[in-house]
Amino acid sequence: MKAVDLNDLDRLPGRRLAPEDTFRFRCHPDIECFNRCCRNLNLYLYPYDVLRLKNGLKINSDQFLERHVDVVLRPGNHFPEVLLKMADNEERTCPFLSPEGCRVYPDRPGTCRTFPVEQGQLFDDQGRPGAMLYFLRPPEFCLGPRESRQWTLNAWFRDQSAEKYNGHTAKWAAFKGLFHADSGRPDPWRGQGPDSSQGKMAFMAVYNLDRFREFVFESSFRRRYRIPGPTLKKIKRDDSELLKFGYQWVRLYLFGISTKVIRPFK
Repeated sequence: MKAVDLNDLDRLPGRRLAPEDTFRFRCHPDIECFNRCCRNLNLYLYPYDVLRLKNGLKINSDQFLERHVDVVLRPGNHFPEVLLKMADNEERTCPFLSPEGCRVYPDRPGTCRTFPVEQGQLFDDQGRPGAMLYFLRPPEFCLGPRESRQWTLNAWFRDQSAEKYNGHTAKWAAFKGLFHADSGRPDPWRGQGPDSSQGKMAFMAVYNLDRFREFVFESSFRRRYRIPGPTLKKIKRDDSELLKFGYQWVRLYLFGISTKVIRPFK
């Protein structure tokens, strides 16, 4: 997901796609470039990607973050993100790549799922999110666009089971917009950086859901916040609901943005 300034729109690489536009693409084991795109990547993982991967691998959030990611802070952002660690081999392959293909294919990240389509979102001068944008941008070596299968954006996303991922990506983009340096909001860490206690709590709430669930149910959290019973039941068993809850709590915790499901006790 790329944050796009309206002034930069015409300079972005790739072919911009409207919903009615079509493109050709097919990837399969018999194509010469098969798996070549799974090497030497700068692959950012969004919170829903981490959720799906750690559950698919049957490990907890701590284990996944320790084994498979590097935490980075991109210029112009206050909120850290995570990069997938490549394997320690000459080609720096994806750690989930096997000779037969992707070992985590049912839970592959959203960026892999929508490839060769890249997503972006417009932000205004105050950092507020606007329309979603889509670009066809396969690498030069990719032979998939030479195949005969034709798609629209919606057909491609349905085929790749990407709709739920795209919904979560949009929520993540809206959340991250609060942390852009040009959003008009003050530094949420007050100069102490994302390694501050507040920064670590916020990171936990969206990237380390197992720890966040413990925090909600095993600390004084519920004595400080009023949460409806049905919401508690959902977030106790459903990581996807817990992630949405985490976004809302961080908004309230850092920025005082009110929410219907989390109300501080007075």
